[in-house]
Amino acid sequence: MTEKRHHTSAAGSICKRVGAAGLAVAAAAGLGLAGAGAAQALGSQATATVPTCRTSGLTASFGEKLGGGMNHEGVILKLKNTSGHTCNLRGYPGLGLEDSGHRTLGSTVHWGDTYYAQDPGKKTLTLKNNQSAEAVIAWTHANAGSPEARHAGYLQVTPPANTTHKTLKLPTWVDHGRLEVTALARNVPVG
Repeated sequence: MTEKRHHTSAAGSICKRVGAAGLAVAAAAGLGLAGAGAAQALGSQATATVPTCRTSGLTASFGEKLGGGMNHEGVILKLKNTSGHTCNLRGYPGLGLEDSGHRTLGSTVHWGDTYYAQDPGKKTLTLKNNQSAEAVIAWTHANAGSPEARHAGYLQVTPPANTTHKTLKLPTWVDHGRLEVTALARNVPVG
């Protein structure tokens, strides 16, 4: 019996060693996963510490003017980071119309697809200094000169998560003061 116990005891020792080695491998793998998770969390935290782009650190300009049939008109809006540091933009620009005397005109803005482009959806854009984001703005002007249209002189552009705006010259008629705009993206394909 003693031999049998000794044999069982040796087998038990082997099982314990194999079990301990298995636990050590599993623990190391767990630490590796935890380390990878911590690295991802730090990466996310680094993104979270990038400040939101402020109106004062951006320039606004128009890119390509868009035309087409059925009284549609539009333009590509560009917001360029000139703050001297990296910042984040996410979402849709706020828009408003002003007349030639800079008085606010009644207007509404629809966020999403426009006549010229599909909406790319909200994405956080990290802009290094001198990098730009764009959105496509569209409207119709079938009722030029009628009470259903607003004769604009300027466009107010408020970057996402801001309360102040830039003003761009935009002499045009806008039916019912209704504007459509896509979310900001690095590039919004037109077509």
